[in-house]
Amino acid sequence: MEIDVLKKVPISEQDPGVRAHNFDEVCLGYSKEEAVAEASRCLNCKNARCIQGCPVAIDIPAFIHQVSEGNFKEAYRILSDASSLPAVCGRVCPQENQCEGQCIRGIKGDPISIGKLERFVADWARENNIKPEPPKNKLDAKVAVIGSGPAGLTCAGELARMGYNVTIFEALHEPGGVLVYGIPEFRLPKSEVVAKEIDNVRALGVKIETNVIIGKSVTIDQLMEDEGFDAVFIGSGAGLPKFMGIPGEQANGVFSANEYLTRSNLMKAFDDEYDTPIRPGQKVAVVGGGNVAMDAARTALRLGADVTVVYRRSEAELPARVEEVHHAKEEGIKFNLLTNPTEILVDDNGWVRGMRCVKMELGEPDESGRRSPVVIEGSEFEMELDTVIMSLGTSPNPLISSTTKGLEVNKRKCIVAEEQYGKTSKEGVYAGGDAVTGAATVILAMGAGKAAARGIDEFLKNR
Repeated sequence: MEIDVLKKVPISEQDPGVRAHNFDEVCLGYSKEEAVAEASRCLNCKNARCIQGCPVAIDIPAFIHQVSEGNFKEAYRILSDASSLPAVCGRVCPQENQCEGQCIRGIKGDPISIGKLERFVADWARENNIKPEPPKNKLDAKVAVIGSGPAGLTCAGELARMGYNVTIFEALHEPGGVLVYGIPEFRLPKSEVVAKEIDNVRALGVKIETNVIIGKSVTIDQLMEDEGFDAVFIGSGAGLPKFMGIPGEQANGVFSANEYLTRSNLMKAFDDEYDTPIRPGQKVAVVGGGNVAMDAARTALRLGADVTVVYRRSEAELPARVEEVHHAKEEGIKFNLLTNPTEILVDDNGWVRGMRCVKMELGEPDESGRRSPVVIEGSEFEMELDTVIMSLGTSPNPLISSTTKGLEVNKRKCIVAEEQYGKTSKEGVYAGGDAVTGAATVILAMGAGKAAARGIDEFLKNR
């Protein structure tokens, strides 16, 4: 096919008018011909800045070169050497701020669609039953991994490749962490993609035990002292939702985005065949501007609601990926920007009937570098609603830290861990991902899991 080397090969997507009423994946992916054509745009830089922009240090030019040659199996080998979850990363990583943001081709044209090519290779491998190779040698040491989200799966996969005996302990009934409860089906298919990626981690020899709540079912000290684990990695995420603390927030019809998405994604509330429904609402406001807010808004839309995103800054400050905002607008979601809620209005029966808001304007930059929103006097107005979804971030659940002697946490209840290898204040215990940083991205959690695996390996070899 003919290509313009300065422009990305377009990728097929479901029509917005169709996808707004289903939970099928929005992006349809590249065909073989399209993937080879897009890969041929790569300059194969010797000093590849894209690798520096990747938190798990994938050899991006090498795998893309193999795609351009049609050697998809070798491309997958290169990918899977560096990443335990390439089919996930290809779909949900913010490549525009990382590898693609560093792409030299992007200086005078469009950057290479690195994420879409990663997705293509991982999907091709799955469809052709290609698996990562298990380790040739096994070691005696045992490592416990707490949490089966991106940090835990990555750490477990890396350690298994090194030959360690790894067991993941997951609190929920299904492994995957935020990949299964937090990210909707239309962005990340569960049985077709996430479950298969987890199967690949299992194929490396990793055991996964579900319904085990560390701090309740068993403590970290018991894992190490009674069950013979030589090291522990904590990748338990940040599942404790934050709220605004405004009047009316306890009303019926107010959800955290965590609860709303978990009910839909993990408990299949969108499917009439399941006995775990959710009250979808008719007029819904989602408060917040991140990727989770977009996921909640787009889920509510698919459940039949008229949806408005309410965010206190302007569109330029929206923390969500540009692609997600674009998709949300295409699907008909409204945005009420420079707006901040001050009260949830409640009817006589205790249900949401609306939300009182004020308009904002941007003042001077705050600590994050973003301009601080300032209330415009006399701008108060009301929105008529029956459902409000708060998407204001999350923090780690304190259960593990409160039941583990000698484990230091900071004032935000995040575990204190060294950045390089994830070492905590407790010997033999490492941590990474949202449990350390607070809510962040899948790929940053994976990078932390990979770094901790190196730290654990060094610790066990030098005991």
